[in-house]
Amino acid sequence: MPALGMAQDSGILVSWSKQPGDAIAVGDALFEVETDKATMEVDAQHSGFLTNVVANAGDEVPVGQVIAVIAEAPNAVAPQEVSQDDALPEGQAVIMPALGMTQDTGLLVNWLKQPGEAVRADDILFEVETDKSTMEVTAGFDGFVAALLAQAGEDVPVGHNVAIISLAKPDAPVQRSNRAVTYEVAPLAPAVVTSDQPKSAKKAVAVPNSGRILASPKARRLAHERGLDLQQLVQAGHVQPFHMSDVDVLEGMVSSTVATFAATALRRLTAQVRAEQFSEIMSLVSAQPTGREAGAVVAGLAAGAWEQGQQDIVIAYRQFATTQQFTNPHHIGLGKARADDEGAPAQLLIYDLRNSAITSIENCADGLPTLTLLSQGDFLGLTLECRNDHMSADAALSFLTEFAGRMEQPLRHLL
Repeated sequence: MPALGMAQDSGILVSWSKQPGDAIAVGDALFEVETDKATMEVDAQHSGFLTNVVANAGDEVPVGQVIAVIAEAPNAVAPQEVSQDDALPEGQAVIMPALGMTQDTGLLVNWLKQPGEAVRADDILFEVETDKSTMEVTAGFDGFVAALLAQAGEDVPVGHNVAIISLAKPDAPVQRSNRAVTYEVAPLAPAVVTSDQPKSAKKAVAVPNSGRILASPKARRLAHERGLDLQQLVQAGHVQPFHMSDVDVLEGMVSSTVATFAATALRRLTAQVRAEQFSEIMSLVSAQPTGREAGAVVAGLAAGAWEQGQQDIVIAYRQFATTQQFTNPHHIGLGKARADDEGAPAQLLIYDLRNSAITSIENCADGLPTLTLLSQGDFLGLTLECRNDHMSADAALSFLTEFAGRMEQPLRHLL
């Protein structure tokens, strides 16, 4: 019977999810246990067969008491605990606590009270180390330390007695090692287990609202070594307690998030060129009665720079509230391309803000590579923004360099 915390003395076995003789795999749901805080599902920590079931649904079982055994064979017998010295003082037993259902043992670091010493319930009795931290454990009862049943430095199974607190001062307080407890094999007939609830797969369970994440020590250690935060599994709605396989799932989630972030991260390049020759070309275009448009000139220069004009391209040209679309404007004479309405998706968006009051721009990409033109006195400011998965760093640099050269010397476009 697992413990959710130091103050839990027992748990009510709500139902079994496996039956005696069933094959068990690590992570399989074994049973549900109800405490004063929640009803939780307990998973198998080992593979084998469920044997020696000695508790039925509805039984209230003390923490640490064996309720079943996962054995290598379906007909195995259970080990029984035998003490080398059964002459223990009477009193209240203090058990090795668990911070979570998946903690198997605790390392007793240090005793802060000695045999025969008087204690109060809130006095610190000993320190225990888990995979996450070292914590202090209180006596839990008023009285005297009648027995210490483990020594500093020993690993003690969760739920095992580590001390006895008696009402009266003991005449001969006991102090011994946990290693004094041995085990012998004795037959134990399986009990008949009945349950109104059918077998079920692992499902979401209620977790006490304490902020603590339930995970096995190995899972915590592995997550720490890989720099992973188990809280992300909680936020994603994964079932607690977490095991080794959940850490692999978390690593996949993080890798996917990192890859997505890297792909969608915005790349921004800027350039500045002299505006003199481009302004002259635009003046000539504006003087033409028909057949030439300012958008066609800019789109043509951009299309020529796109992969040096070797690929087909659809360009959306936006000036103020008007958007025009040009398909392969570099295949026609400079400025002669006509806007089309075929609706093909654009591969490049151009914002022409030369006649606006805007002097700089950032994060203006509209879901595709965006090229912005700004007036900066005798110069033109060029800004290219794109996501990493739109254009590589080399492609973006090559495109903006080529486009800047064509804007500064438009005659290059005709060569």
